[in-house]
Amino acid sequence: MKTIATIILTIILSINLTYAQDIPTKEPIGGETFGHSVKKISDDLYVFRWWVYRNIFLITDEGVIVTDPMNPKAAKLLLSEIRKITDKPIKYVIYSHNHHDHISGGNIFKKEGATFIGHKNLLKELTDHPNPVTPLPDITFYNNYTLKLGNRTLELFYFGPNHGESLIVMRIPKEKILFIVDIVTPRRVAFRGMPDFWPDEWVRTLKEIEQMEFDYVISGHGPEDQPAIDSSTIVKEQRVYLEDLMSAVKTAMDSGTHNPDELKKVVKLPKYENWQYYNEWLPMNIERIWAFYHMGW
Repeated sequence: MKTIATIILTIILSINLTYAQDIPTKEPIGGETFGHSVKKISDDLYVFRWWVYRNIFLITDEGVIVTDPMNPKAAKLLLSEIRKITDKPIKYVIYSHNHHDHISGGNIFKKEGATFIGHKNLLKELTDHPNPVTPLPDITFYNNYTLKLGNRTLELFYFGPNHGESLIVMRIPKEKILFIVDIVTPRRVAFRGMPDFWPDEWVRTLKEIEQMEFDYVISGHGPEDQPAIDSSTIVKEQRVYLEDLMSAVKTAMDSGTHNPDELKKVVKLPKYENWQYYNEWLPMNIERIWAFYHMGW
């Protein structure tokens, strides 16, 4: 005869398994290639896609938390999608980092009365390089910040310089989901010439992220035919790609190939041939790593 404790444990495990299976890790986010779409992830957590950009929004019983408003056009579409779901006020907008292509739709939500949150360094970056459609953050922090609104919590983490000096990672503790922008893009080589990336700091950051408690990742980029959410393994996959890239370039340079144009001919990573933009961007990735080793940049 089962004990009460055993029965309770069985019920809890069953609930957790059912919940985990509800996370749509295999479903494409959908929509037209150059359009937009919304995917419900769990409870009141949603992923919004515009072209290859993504953000998340979280609906609580006291209002809505929005991340990365992208640009004015995307932000208008995002607001209209939120209004199809709820009429609750937009309470907070969180910037992932300073790059304009992710955050320049903020004015749409400023008009809604939202409070803006970002890393301390982002305030300086946006002050030095202002954008008229990007409100400055009202709340800044340096290491970590926990935002609580109604029945929901969103945790913000800073790992130091990696992609710029203000990038943060967001964690939704209830579902153990991370929202990671730019430093993790599933099944895709690094973006072109890795603008504003420090390769070694990027690897370090990913190693530190791997030590966090999480089961899933929502990335800030991805086309309509890719899932809205992936398993936690994509963080390690991204790190291993970078380590393989850096090792291959360093080995070729140590063997006497120092011209970046020659390195592009010599260095091949067949393990990643099926990743997006392998043929187009791998040569640019190689030149960036050459600059890292050759120039210290």
